[in-house]
Amino acid sequence: MSEFFTPQMVLLILMSAAATYVTRIAGYLLISRLNAMPPRLEAALNAVPAAVLTTLVAPAFFAGGTDVKLAMTAALLVGLRLSAIPMLIIGWIVVLAARYFIG
Repeated sequence: MSEFFTPQMVLLILMSAAATYVTRIAGYLLISRLNAMPPRLEAALNAVPAAVLTTLVAPAFFAGGTDVKLAMTAALLVGLRLSAIPMLIIGWIVVLAARYFIG
């Protein structure tokens, strides 16, 4: 366990934390100094949640089996009409049923 706590590893963790903090605070400071947000910047910031969701969902969809594809498709269809909790419940039910019946 001590090989994980070498001085180089601790330095790497601290530098990563500092880099993360600096990038987050720099973005906040940059945007807070703007009097009016340019439309292109606002459009780019509005696209971030969809981009993050895509990077999380797409690999699971394409790397997953039939059960995952069925559950994600069902969750998508339910999510278009209902809120997040019913979407999660239906997704879980579909993946459990697919794993039970398909294998």
